[in-house]
Amino acid sequence: MNRKLNEVTELEPSMVDLDDAEFFASALPGTGNASTVEDKAEEGDPRLQAEFQKTLDATQLYLSEIGFSPLLSADEEKFYSRKAQKGCGKSRNRMIESNLRLVVKIARRYNNRGLALLDLIEEGNLGLIRAVEKFDPERGFRFSTYATWWIRQTIERAIMNQTRTIRLPIHVVKELNIYLRAGRELAQRLDHEPTAEEIAEILNKPIADVSRMLKLNEKISSVDTPISSESDKALLDVIADDEYVDPDFRVQDEDIRLSVIRWLNELSCKQREVLVRRFGLMGHEPSTLEDVGREIGLTRERVRQIQVEALRRLKDVLASQDLSIEALFHRK
Repeated sequence: MNRKLNEVTELEPSMVDLDDAEFFASALPGTGNASTVEDKAEEGDPRLQAEFQKTLDATQLYLSEIGFSPLLSADEEKFYSRKAQKGCGKSRNRMIESNLRLVVKIARRYNNRGLALLDLIEEGNLGLIRAVEKFDPERGFRFSTYATWWIRQTIERAIMNQTRTIRLPIHVVKELNIYLRAGRELAQRLDHEPTAEEIAEILNKPIADVSRMLKLNEKISSVDTPISSESDKALLDVIADDEYVDPDFRVQDEDIRLSVIRWLNELSCKQREVLVRRFGLMGHEPSTLEDVGREIGLTRERVRQIQVEALRRLKDVLASQDLSIEALFHRK
């Protein structure tokens, strides 16, 4: 067993850097932490020993199998993803197989959330497949950045759907979320847990409605637990917010943001100002030509002319880096 684990570790140290007990505790929910696993194993718990061997073997087998798929370079990603878009099944499979270790790395961040590690990996693989289908290599960014969002979303949805004790209609969940957030904000200002009356007062809602919703929450407390050991985001927050983007993905997206700033700095001040306002970049909301002209004191026609000049210049800048202009204006 140790020899096999060492082989897997050599393939991808960051993926399997757990000792046997810790690895088992993360791979099988309900077994407790690593120290608990060790204690029970030493006591000769036959059920735990059998599950230990079964789970460890299955997980190690999977990790050893995916370890033989080499990572792709940026050029290889473009090559295979372009062919996959045209219906090449072998290229699609190559993209998937080369990124299976990324799924494992992300899945391990969601240990102890009610699903076994292999189940988390399976859900993450579904997100990876979706990412391969949706990825556009012409936007100029690495596939792993794009795939991370899809992988995390499918894992979080699986946790949400399979670990909640009571399922509620989405409109009820959203309303409950409002009350819970108000309660958390009040708790930071008060010296006690806020009552239904206090929450109702700050939200200008009937006390009876707030009390009814808070009683519901007592029955489904699991939806308000953190979804990841690295995040304060709760399951309830993810359910209620269709636009949720994980903080880890925002960190990865920082590289993209810095690239956008660098590209725009190649333009004149006037050209840059028109583009950021026109297309909603760098914190601005997308605006019409008329609105941009009104904001910066120019006519609609002059704004249009500056936009044409800026896009032509920007296209040349991106072309020199083997990128397309869609990389800037059509990011997801």
